[in-house]
Amino acid sequence: MPPPPPTGEPKRRRLLSLMAVYPCESIAPAPLFSSLLALAADLASQGLGADAGAFPVLRRGLRQAVRIAGLLLAFLEEVQDVSVTKTAPLPSSAVLGLTELHVAMQKLRLLLTDCARRGARLWVLVNAGLAASELRVILGSVAAAMDALPKDVVDASVEAGELARLMSEHAWRVAVRPDASDERAARSVRSILEQFKSGVSPDAEDARRVLEHIGVRSWTECSEEIAFLEDELRTRLDGAGGDSSSDAVLINSLMAILVYCRVVLFDQTDANPKADAASRPARCPDWLRPEMLQCPIALDLMTDPVTVSTGQTYDRESITRWIKAGCHTCPVTGERLRTADVVPNAALRGIIERMLLSNGVSLPDPSSSGHRHGALGNTAVPFGPAAAGAARLAVAYVVAQLSMGSTAERRKATCEARKLCKHNMFYRACLVEANAVPWLLCLLSSTDASVQDNAVASLLNLSKHPRGRAALFEAGGVGLVVDVINVGARAEARQNAAAVLFYLSSNAEHAEEIGRIPEAIPTLVQLIRDGAHRGRKNAMVSLYGLLQCASNHGKAVGAGAVSALAGLLSGDRDDLASDAVTLLARLAEQPAGAQAVLARPGLVARVVEALATSASRSGKDHCVALLVSLCRHGGDKVVALLGRMPGLMSSLYTLVADGSPQTCKRARALLNLIHRHYEMDGQQPTSEVPGERVVRVL
Repeated sequence: MPPPPPTGEPKRRRLLSLMAVYPCESIAPAPLFSSLLALAADLASQGLGADAGAFPVLRRGLRQAVRIAGLLLAFLEEVQDVSVTKTAPLPSSAVLGLTELHVAMQKLRLLLTDCARRGARLWVLVNAGLAASELRVILGSVAAAMDALPKDVVDASVEAGELARLMSEHAWRVAVRPDASDERAARSVRSILEQFKSGVSPDAEDARRVLEHIGVRSWTECSEEIAFLEDELRTRLDGAGGDSSSDAVLINSLMAILVYCRVVLFDQTDANPKADAASRPARCPDWLRPEMLQCPIALDLMTDPVTVSTGQTYDRESITRWIKAGCHTCPVTGERLRTADVVPNAALRGIIERMLLSNGVSLPDPSSSGHRHGALGNTAVPFGPAAAGAARLAVAYVVAQLSMGSTAERRKATCEARKLCKHNMFYRACLVEANAVPWLLCLLSSTDASVQDNAVASLLNLSKHPRGRAALFEAGGVGLVVDVINVGARAEARQNAAAVLFYLSSNAEHAEEIGRIPEAIPTLVQLIRDGAHRGRKNAMVSLYGLLQCASNHGKAVGAGAVSALAGLLSGDRDDLASDAVTLLARLAEQPAGAQAVLARPGLVARVVEALATSASRSGKDHCVALLVSLCRHGGDKVVALLGRMPGLMSSLYTLVADGSPQTCKRARALLNLIHRHYEMDGQQPTSEVPGERVVRVL
């Protein structure tokens, strides 16, 4: 029985893995010849168009290979001319030789592409031996294929015969090995790694010579190399092959070299707005609005854009979470989704990928599994001692620049700290151990908006680490973070500062301590009321974390949280309204919060309306939880009020039948409260649909 066909998206080809498609056995000589002619022409033009620095390694061998491709093109054109003149078709016996040539040219094209790929230069350098071996095999295949061609094809003309013999001899005799300069650069890389293992900073000139050899001359180009290696590491962590572990160690070590070089060797981040347009990073095309690259749900840049049945595009993770929450409508148009299937938007992904790669950021492979991506981002221990040593040395340099550097050096150091924080948990731990937190806190008051932005973003990532949160509290930084929420130079800084409070409030003791700061909760409430979309969401989740401490409920109510949330509940953003209900339900758990909700005119009616119209299961659950808390703290008056609300009973009946177990339990409890109240008075709830009764479940 044949194996089942593969499912899912194809995996990305590894660099220097040269896979070719063999022509079918029954192919006729003419189409095979035409395809080979086009392939040889492409290779010859690719070689002619490449500048001297296109290939970081094997320059001599690859130039010889391109020359052989040019000879093959000349030979094929001569054979074609003779065939047209004599009107004699190619014999079928030529298929074998033409097939081998076609396969060899496919592999040569892949090898040339890999060796010239921007961002992969260091990886190709350390794999120069493998690249030379592959090239040797390709050229041997070319020579053998030429020998396999029929004599009447090879000797179609005198010139064709001379070209064939010249190409065959050249392919057999060419010496393919890494250049002497390649070997010296590779030895330098190994020496630098050994120094990193010992915790010793390598000589800057040695590192600079390696980068110069492979053509990496700027901060941006160094970032491109790091981005490529991150993507290559994700491929290795897919678990295929026994060499994945050793590959991961090597790739992480090379990434550490590049991070160290980017931090130490380059004085600026190539972010000069007056730079030559040709050297600027790619930006969003003029015909495409930047907001089109943001997911309408998360309002963040889409990393895996997919299109739903209504034609709208979302990030895969966001729309998947939306659908799993029980929402079956398009978040933008409100139309009902005909199917839950989504289609990858390859065109938009390509635009986003080019933009990110030009800025030194890799875009995850869409076929990557979630656990694999997490394995890269959440690594607390590095792969190998060299990577660990390089990371600590790079972090020490950054912290020194933060503490004693000039204005320009601090600007670059905060940028590097922000990037290192996002790299993985090990870099976060290194930054905390190197005492970066107090210096970043000092820079929160910088008048340079970019420095403040980067400092806040760095603290946000460090606050995700337990020791980072402890360091922030020990340095007395909470008040400084609150000040940024109030008076930050840019909206991004204010939004990130609010998110910092969310991570700090994950501990109940910390939540209580934050609540003691007089401006903390009122600042969050003000951001909920007046902030941009992302700022409001960050402020709400932070306030939700602070409300785990009972003493903060009264402070939130006193700061006007209920009125701010009520305004969002009547707004046109369903996600903000859902978050507002969640926070109101949390506030109503305490008597002061419940009384404030009840005192707000029309708010209970809007909650009942949200229960009926919400497309989210979690939203319905929080609506019911809020109503139950209001009944518990408000007594019979609230129960009687709910009994008179039009449509409430019908919504509760529906949830008892179709809701989640938790929602069903709460809806049943609320129904029992309402019916018990009216049975004691000998009446029937006015909101109940005539002829519809619920059986009380004890």
